[in-house]
Amino acid sequence: MKHTSMKYLAGVLTLTVILSACAKKLDLYPVNDLTPEKTYATAAGYKSVLAKIYGTLAITGNSGPAGNPDISGGLDEGSQVAFIRMLFNCEELPTDEAVVAWNDQTIHDFHDLKWTSSDPFLKGIYARPIYNITLINEYMREATDAKLAERGISGTEAADIKKSVAEVRFLRAFNYWVMMDLFGKSTFITENDAIGTTLPKEISRGDLFKYIESELKAIDGDLAAAKTIEYGRVDQGAAWALLARMYLNAGIYTGTDRYTDAITYAKKVIGAGYSLYTGYPRVFMADNDKAKDEFMFAVNCDGKRTQAYGNTTFFVHAACGDEVNDYGVSGGWYGYRATSAFVSLFPDNTGATDKRAMFTTSKYGTSASQQTITDVSNFDQGPHVKKYVNVRSDGGAVSDSKREFADVDFPVFRLSEMYLIYAEAVLRGGTGGDIPTALNYINLIRTRAHGNTSGNITTGQLTLQFVLDERGRELYWEGHRRTDLIRYGLLTTGTYLWPWKGGVSSGTPVNSKYNLFPIPASNLVANPNLTQNTGY
Repeated sequence: MKHTSMKYLAGVLTLTVILSACAKKLDLYPVNDLTPEKTYATAAGYKSVLAKIYGTLAITGNSGPAGNPDISGGLDEGSQVAFIRMLFNCEELPTDEAVVAWNDQTIHDFHDLKWTSSDPFLKGIYARPIYNITLINEYMREATDAKLAERGISGTEAADIKKSVAEVRFLRAFNYWVMMDLFGKSTFITENDAIGTTLPKEISRGDLFKYIESELKAIDGDLAAAKTIEYGRVDQGAAWALLARMYLNAGIYTGTDRYTDAITYAKKVIGAGYSLYTGYPRVFMADNDKAKDEFMFAVNCDGKRTQAYGNTTFFVHAACGDEVNDYGVSGGWYGYRATSAFVSLFPDNTGATDKRAMFTTSKYGTSASQQTITDVSNFDQGPHVKKYVNVRSDGGAVSDSKREFADVDFPVFRLSEMYLIYAEAVLRGGTGGDIPTALNYINLIRTRAHGNTSGNITTGQLTLQFVLDERGRELYWEGHRRTDLIRYGLLTTGTYLWPWKGGVSSGTPVNSKYNLFPIPASNLVANPNLTQNTGY
């Protein structure tokens, strides 16, 4: 979406702010800053709000990179209000894939798996999806036939607005999936809950799963056909991909396995005509919009129009030290790297054979001693990840000439994830798929990774452990690892230990309560309808 109007609107939107979160009670309904009558007076107003809804996944407010955040309440706009950055901290930092050198507030608690209900980062990631959902609910209330007729919006303009309702319903379901995955249960509001009238209800994990599932199926016929909509917007492919992901984890979410359904929806995506982009590293470069045929949905980031320190700008800067030209930035933040346990998933960690092994080697080396972290706060220790780079594959200039903000789009759903879901669901006993097809999908992934068939595996090598390891190699730093380790029973147990798990250099098991995050204490105080997760 590097040159489309939707990205432009999301980046420059300054006047159509509909909601701002309550500073003291983040669980309460946000209040109106502008009346709907003014904001939705024209079709252009609807399009601006739609851009804002998409933009909530990439930017932190209407005045990037800072100064007018969507959510306040004493939170840092760059690190605690940004959707992508906070999701990364929750999904990657508690695992073997990421360690942070900084000592900002409670950030070390994430890799140590010892967070509490007073954690400010968790306050932010709880508030962000609910803010996004509240914005979506109001859009839906204002997009009814009656409202459009009342405002004299008709014809093609009205039809486009009606079509967009299915898109925002998907985005609402996606935000609720984040809540279900991280917190288990959630504050629950729909378009039928008027702002400011009553305190929001709570919904259980099982009921939230059913709600998301029903929403995604209800909008299937209203979404654009897979691969037919403007890049960066959602269509049927995105909905099918989210269902496939949910069904793979249904045993965790609901207590009932749904592997056959995971196969069904993975097949629907695979059969829609998506294809792996040539060259794995190029999927994460500044012009990765060229990989659109691999993406079911990507959050579009533009260094000129969506300036924020919490989108993929964070990925690039935080992983960079002195190697600024390699990363395509003006300066490194000396922050995040991986553990040696994760890097060991690659038999050759130089990237010479498996191109997905994107770790800096010129300064930090590849030997075990050079990758050992004895001091978490020492950024020079441990393997540095060079997966996301603000460099174009065609050698062209990035949009931000100062190289402060990144152009890299964040892939939410990719074809290779669907291949991996299919393979794992088949191995776990799901029907409707078969081992030969699963093996073929895995080898398609590995053929791209190696540049040839030298890395291909045989049927005997295709095991559940292999799939987990392959998910690590293929999907690292994309927001999957915590969920994967929970599904395999490895996040909190002693079956798999990695450096500094539980705050111990050699790793240690932790309480199983850390398979879920706690409901922030401030939300419990603000809303007596909410209850705390077990153990907190």
